[in-house]
Amino acid sequence: MNLQEFFLLHPKVAIAFSGGADSAFLLYTARKYAKEVQAYYVKSEFQPEFEMQDALRFAEEFDIQMKILHLDILSVPCVRENPSDRCYYCKKAIFDAIVKEAAADGFTVLLDGTNASDDAEDRPGMRALKELSVLSPLRECGLRKEQIRKLSKAAGLFTWDKPAYACLATRIPTQECITKDKLYAVESAENYLFSLGLADFRVRSSDGHARLQMQEGQIEFMLLHRKDILDKLKQYYKTVSLDLEVRE
Repeated sequence: MNLQEFFLLHPKVAIAFSGGADSAFLLYTARKYAKEVQAYYVKSEFQPEFEMQDALRFAEEFDIQMKILHLDILSVPCVRENPSDRCYYCKKAIFDAIVKEAAADGFTVLLDGTNASDDAEDRPGMRALKELSVLSPLRECGLRKEQIRKLSKAAGLFTWDKPAYACLATRIPTQECITKDKLYAVESAENYLFSLGLADFRVRSSDGHARLQMQEGQIEFMLLHRKDILDKLKQYYKTVSLDLEVRE
């Protein structure tokens, strides 16, 4: 089955939209082939502001209806405590909110952007999607990440080469309590590094200390600008270190 055939079977769909490359391509094809589509973006403490802005820009460019739902994710049981399966509780709360809103809007079919490259065995959040009967057309149609990027580029989507961006909570080690202050520190530090022209990096936070994971070609830049970076990031962290095991 291809995506056009999928939307013939499911002509009226709600889509959980993150603003990333996968869900953007799914939303684009739904806009093209489905009879009716509604996007839902959930804004919580775990999503940086730029993700929502990208989602808004995409929806505007392709004239897609999008609702923004606000969720206090840290009030969800088992999320703040940050257990190893935190992603399950987080994803379930997010999709519960979308399912309820979509149902009120008359949509009974909810889709997400999981693709065929995603390892279901290694993602607790996949369990939540299964429990809530969320469909993943990209996965069902066998589309892998590299194919999605190629098709997105051909379609002129600005998201085609957008780096994967896991939520802010992933920067905090399992079992360490997640707080708004820690999330703010991570987002502020990463926004500063983005402003320097860097991309596809991570600021890992642990008990008030930051560890920067960069791509190999970025390390020389980091060392050249070491003092400025330290001055900025030590507004949020006790210490800042550079991980020599580079991001692939």
